[in-house]
Amino acid sequence: MKPHPTSISDIARALGVSPSTVSRALKDHPDISEATRGRIKAFAKEMNYRPNALALGLRSQRSYTLGVIVPEIVHHFFSTLISGIEDLAYSKGYRVMICQSTEDYQREVLNIQALLDHRVDGLLVAFSKQTLDFSHFKTVLENQIPMVFLDRFCKEIETDRVVTDDFQGAKVATNHLIKRGCRKILHLAAPQNLHIGRERFEGYHQALIENELPLDDRLVLHCDTSAKLRALQDHLLVLAKDIDGVFAVNDFTAISMMQLLQEKGFEIPSRIAVAGFGDDPIATIVRPQLTTVQQKGYEMGKESARMLIQRLEKPETQTTPSTRVFPASLKIRESA
Repeated sequence: MKPHPTSISDIARALGVSPSTVSRALKDHPDISEATRGRIKAFAKEMNYRPNALALGLRSQRSYTLGVIVPEIVHHFFSTLISGIEDLAYSKGYRVMICQSTEDYQREVLNIQALLDHRVDGLLVAFSKQTLDFSHFKTVLENQIPMVFLDRFCKEIETDRVVTDDFQGAKVATNHLIKRGCRKILHLAAPQNLHIGRERFEGYHQALIENELPLDDRLVLHCDTSAKLRALQDHLLVLAKDIDGVFAVNDFTAISMMQLLQEKGFEIPSRIAVAGFGDDPIATIVRPQLTTVQQKGYEMGKESARMLIQRLEKPETQTTPSTRVFPASLKIRESA
């Protein structure tokens, strides 16, 4: 038979006090003497007492739970986002439920529904690459559930956002390649339906313009995963004969490109310089170490949780959605 969790009434009966006395003692109410508070807290700890979250939620109409959806938990950037979210949320008395979409739209829709079914108070979302229909997010807002978009956002959804300055980061990386002598720079880009894909392309393009270099459409490829790169490897090796630099939209694609080039005898960076975006820990493990744009994932996660909790706890002070943009900086290493 399943053991019955210790309740406030159980503690009250055992100690010969009223349930209200136990409740106030556990909340450090000044009406309860320090000696009584200490006796009740010690007994509660001994009995492994835990507050009934469901009952608390029913009384307050709050679950004190935040829902998080990211494309991939194993991705370093998203895992640091989650760490920041959890640290801030738990410090404010909230719990976190985490789902991953695996970059799949249908799974993302199911994740949204599951979190709403579990009565989360608010959502923090980095949506999938496949997401072109945002009606499930509109439903969230129609139900008056606050939501913050992380890293990826949709302009047609009016909600708070926390993003990296992707344009500036891409521009800085491309400028660095140009300053070290690169003139024909291949850009391995993300899908342009994603804000980060468009902004990182535009930053790359602006750097070319400012340095009076032409944009060659042949040198912009939609290739943002190792699998896509391997599928395009024959075409990439043909291009490799004419290029002297690569700016990839993320570190894994940049490193896969480095490996492909090295397999075919291209020296990095003397023959082709390579830069990525994200500053994943693997960037310092590969040889040569990868020059890459650093993102502040942990800080972004904390800020997104702070913004969401502020919406929940002080709704009257927040009306117009706001966007927090985190600066990106270049970590110069050996590959460029």
